Amino acid sequence: MTVRSILSVIGLAFTAYLAARGLIWTSPDTVERGWLIVMALVLYLPVTWLWIFAIGARDRRAEATATTPAMLPGWGVVLALLVTVVVSNAPFLAVSESGRTQPFVTWVIGAIGALMTIVMVRRRPVVAWTGMGILTVSTSIWLGPLQALSLGLVGSFVWVTAAQLVTIALDRAARDAERLAELQQAASAWQASQSGRQRERRLHVQRALQAAGPILARTIENGGNLRPADKQAARRAEASLRDELRGTRLLDDGVRAEIDAARRRGAAVSLFDEGGLEGLAVSDLDCIRSELARILRESVSDRVIIRTSPHHEVAVTVVGRSAGDAAGGDDDNVDLWREIRRPR
Repeated sequence: MTVRSILSVIGLAFTAYLAARGLIWTSPDTVERGWLIVMALVLYLPVTWLWIFAIGARDRRAEATATTPAMLPGWGVVLALLVTVVVSNAPFLAVSESGRTQPFVTWVIGAIGALMTIVMVRRRPVVAWTGMGILTVSTSIWLGPLQALSLGLVGSFVWVTAAQLVTIALDRAARDAERLAELQQAASAWQASQSGRQRERRLHVQRALQAAGPILARTIENGGNLRPADKQAARRAEASLRDELRGTRLLDDGVRAEIDAARRRGAAVSLFDEGGLEGLAVSDLDCIRSELARILRESVSDRVIIRTSPHHEVAVTVVGRSAGDAAGGDDDNVDLWREIRRPR
């Protein structure tokens, strides 16, 4: 059994005990209208048990948690206040003045206190204190303030106050637990992102070693005297390292292979990741990279510039330039202009 079900059973038994006291007429000679006492019992028990089990309750609050007790709708509030008014007065009307202090009459003080405690636990503090106000006024009129306090009114106030304090403490604990869960999720996400960055850095280091390691080894072996082919390989290695730093979102094995092939034939290839690809799915990035590799495979330009685009429709622009035929050859002609559209 859950804690809530255990508390519900305890509340059920306690309210039944309080109501049973109303059936034990210790001074039957003082009872003038016994049907009022029975009516109070018949009205009290169903409504109280309705609040205990919260039949038909709904919790509409945005901050409610799975452990938060549900709130009865407006009709439940009306029933609770109606019971408070009737039960606080009917037993006193049913007996003569000399019988008003008998236990089968004063049970209503504890009974209404128990009902308002349940109402408080159901997150209706205004209703609970309104009911306590009605109970206080009614019993003070019938018994007098001091006698009402001595016959159980103080205990009822203590129950309702304790219920409100416990409710506030539980709500605060629930908020703290929710906040702690959020912080834990944020810490886990940060740790996961750091792990991802570490893996990414390790991959960059591995690629750097693969690209530049052999050239550096030959440079050390030859004392810096490299052959022209080795110098070209060193320039390609340097360019590939720049690619990893400037345009990592544009790169996969296919794109790297096509860029390396373009550089081997003498073309200068530059990559610039200026934003715009963040948030794209892996499948969308694969489509963009596949199209970029195809464009590079078909290009014959002397210089190729690849840039990401923040435009909402264009993901990547590819511009190819080659030496012009004009006198002096200082101007380049744009012989390649392609836009890779953003996947929809």
